[in-house]
Amino acid sequence: MQAGHNEHPLNPLPPVVWLLAAPIVIGEVMFGLGSSGLAGDYALGWRLDALQRFSFDPGILRAMIEQNVWPWRHVARIVTYPFVHGSLTHALMAGVFILALGKMVGEVFSNLAVAIVFFGAAIFGALVYTAVPVTNTAIFGAYPGAYGLIGAFTWVLWVRLGQKNANRARAFSLIAFLMGLQLLFGLLFGARPDWIADLAGFVAGFLLSFLVAPGGWRHTLALLRRR
Repeated sequence: MQAGHNEHPLNPLPPVVWLLAAPIVIGEVMFGLGSSGLAGDYALGWRLDALQRFSFDPGILRAMIEQNVWPWRHVARIVTYPFVHGSLTHALMAGVFILALGKMVGEVFSNLAVAIVFFGAAIFGALVYTAVPVTNTAIFGAYPGAYGLIGAFTWVLWVRLGQKNANRARAFSLIAFLMGLQLLFGLLFGARPDWIADLAGFVAGFLLSFLVAPGGWRHTLALLRRR
C-alpha cells in the first residue's frame, strides 16, 4: 500500500472552527423552522426574540457604566452577539468567513489561540463601537470576530513576508479590499456604523496575534530589539 492513501483529500477544519460555527448553524435551523410555522405560531418571532436578547446595544453598556450596575444578562451580550444574525444570508456570509479564515489561521495557531482571537476581536469591536458617540444602533453577527481572524491571517502573511524581506504592506491587501467594499456598499445603499466594530475587530486580531501565535511573543521581542 502506498503512503498517503489514508490521507484526507481535504485538510479537516480545526475543532474550534466547528465550535464557533455550530451556534450559528443551530440558530439558523431553529429560525428556519420557526419562520416555516412547523414549530407553531409562537415560533414565528424566534429570530427577533434572539436579536432582542443577545445583540449588543451600546446604549445598554453606556448605561451600565454610568450607573455601575452590571446585570449578567446584559454583560453577556458582548460575547453572544456574534452568534445571532439578521437573516439567513447574513449568517451564511459570516459562516463562510469563519470557516475559511478559521481554517487558514488554525493551520498556524492553536485552537485556544483561534478562540482568543475571535472573542477578543468581538469584545474589542463592541467596546470601540460603544466608545464612538454617534453609534446608537445595536450590532449583531459574527463579522467583528471574523475580522479578527482576518487580522490574525494578516499577521501570518506579515511575518512570512518579513522573513522573505518582501514588502510587508502587501499583507494588508485583504483588509483594504474588504474595507473598500464596505465603503462602496455604504455609498450605494446607505452606510451603517457596523464597520467601526469590524475594523476594530481586525486591529484586535492582528495585535493579539503577537501574543497568542506560536512564537508570537518572541517575534515581538525580536522586533523591539531591532529598533
